[in-house]
Amino acid sequence: MKQLLCATFEGIDAKTVEVQFTATKGLPAFTIVGMANAAINESKERVKSALLGNDFTFPPKRLTVNLAPSDLRKEGSHFDLAIASLIALGNAESALEGWYVFGELGLDGSVTENTLLYPIVLSLANQGVIERAIVPSVSLPKLSKIPGIAFYGVSTLTDALSLLGAQELPDAQSRVSDFDCERMEHEEEHYYYHEHYPLDFGDIKGQEHAKRAALIAAAGMHNLLLEGSPGSGKSMIAKRLRHILPPLHNAEMLDCAKLDILEGKEPSFSPLRPFRSPHHSSTGASIFGGGTHKAQIGEVGLAHNGILFFDELPHFSKTVLEALREPLEDRHIRISRVNAKVTYDADFLFVAAMNPCPCGNLFSTTVPCRCSDTEISRYRARLSDPFLDRIDLYVQMHPISSDDKPGVTSGALHAKVRQAFMRQKQRGQKSLNGSLSDEEVTRHCALDPEAQQVIDQAVSRFNLSFRAVTRMLKVARTIADIEGDEHIQKTHLLEALSYRRRS
Repeated sequence: MKQLLCATFEGIDAKTVEVQFTATKGLPAFTIVGMANAAINESKERVKSALLGNDFTFPPKRLTVNLAPSDLRKEGSHFDLAIASLIALGNAESALEGWYVFGELGLDGSVTENTLLYPIVLSLANQGVIERAIVPSVSLPKLSKIPGIAFYGVSTLTDALSLLGAQELPDAQSRVSDFDCERMEHEEEHYYYHEHYPLDFGDIKGQEHAKRAALIAAAGMHNLLLEGSPGSGKSMIAKRLRHILPPLHNAEMLDCAKLDILEGKEPSFSPLRPFRSPHHSSTGASIFGGGTHKAQIGEVGLAHNGILFFDELPHFSKTVLEALREPLEDRHIRISRVNAKVTYDADFLFVAAMNPCPCGNLFSTTVPCRCSDTEISRYRARLSDPFLDRIDLYVQMHPISSDDKPGVTSGALHAKVRQAFMRQKQRGQKSLNGSLSDEEVTRHCALDPEAQQVIDQAVSRFNLSFRAVTRMLKVARTIADIEGDEHIQKTHLLEALSYRRRS
């Protein structure tokens, strides 16, 4: 029995699959076993045509291909090349141990890529189980950005067989050393960003208080809720926030590219973080993920390392809003089905926008509000206190005025974000302030007696929960980083407290 290695997806992670092959005496037949889907079963015809069209003899024996483990569902056309290689090699001497082989075969023996190839290889690399792989040559520009793997590109089945039978291997495809964008460096780690702002905060007139909150939210990845009349600039701020977010580490860049592919887009390997904005009529399954036989990733998972924006927040269903509490707190989402239980990373910046009342004119100084007190109370009651407790920054947007002038630009805000980001890294933080654990909050958010007194007074006066106090400390830590202060001061705490939502 001979075998090569391949892989398939189980949820969002790849699992190694052993492609085993035997040729035994009996009536000629070709069978693939091991819970293979239709795409893999159809590979029998592609493999036959590719072999016969390239002067290989199809053995007149009983051929059996087993995909192990047999209790794992397999899918994808990238098993073609491994199956054909094992049949073509037959009894020939070759060292197959440790080879991962990926590729879809054309009828003429050409090797093409599969859309799932990049996320599969990236997942295997993150698990540390893959060292060398034969892949389609057309996939090398994307795959070569993944570190720690020796890639050998092939264009035809004959090229793959030459590699597997070679006594001495040629040079592997070297990893692309860097991404084509600006970067920062700390302790030999690179962090990438851009200085292109197609949507600029300078386009927004006035609303300096909201821009300040947006700066704090971006610098520490703190959840932000904007409340104001229609046209006050809530959505404009949310869409521009994406362009001033902190730099991305190499691993985060690769993860963002993986999410692009899972969504069906070509990865750009850009330092621009994801921005997901589902409509309020979206179902829970589309937002959180789901499926009968296979748990598909939803908007929450696709927003990982980026922004999840909910416009018209109170119009989302109560079920969706309450289910959102888990990823906002734990930074991941669990999808449980009868046939699948999957956990997705969901570390995102949550941004929401809402009107102050159903008609939207409660804050207006020119247009009277048409809503009754009962309607306003019912509208606000859509958001529960446990959900609002997970919002770090709450901002009331001022009505627009003819005196409003353009203010700070995205370039200036982004420079402050990068400076705050570097201060967090210099403290030895692996995550940004908004994602600090309780132990890290104790270590990095120490207070002097005067600042502690502010906390004690706030707890007694505003009845703050332990979660609210912890989140306020994280915001104060980010404000101190923006101001360039090593320690949290009283002024930083007072500003952080000013962003807490009052009941």
